[in-house]
Amino acid sequence: MAQEVFWRSTALEDMTPSQWESLCDGCALCCLHKVEDEDTEEVFYTTVVCHLLDFETCRCTRYEERTTLVPSCVKLRPQDVSAFHWLPPSCAYRLVHEGQDLPDWHPLMTGDPASQKNAGATVLNVYEVKDNEISEDELIDYVIE
Repeated sequence: MAQEVFWRSTALEDMTPSQWESLCDGCALCCLHKVEDEDTEEVFYTTVVCHLLDFETCRCTRYEERTTLVPSCVKLRPQDVSAFHWLPPSCAYRLVHEGQDLPDWHPLMTGDPASQKNAGATVLNVYEVKDNEISEDELIDYVIE
């Protein structure tokens, strides 16, 4: 009998650091800047991406230092799963937290680390500009409708 895959049998809070990191599909959609309506707390994505993003790999160029270099960068942690409502609907952390399975294109499903890029499920299909190319006041002009 085949063994159950870890994301179906292990709670996010109980995953090893390796399992936790492997859930990231590399879409980099979380690297898009977001704006929050202060009244409704609704989160809106923009087409502005972090300047630390490597467009070839869809990974952070300074991953270990990212929260120091970019103070607004949120480090996802298992104990914060209840606050994951702002993550993209396709995000594996959000999906697993909500009791759903991973998308067919997820690298853990395909065994191919580039499957998210091949499926067109990355920030590369959304972003317009890097955050260091505009002023913070312009961010609102890039909100995705």
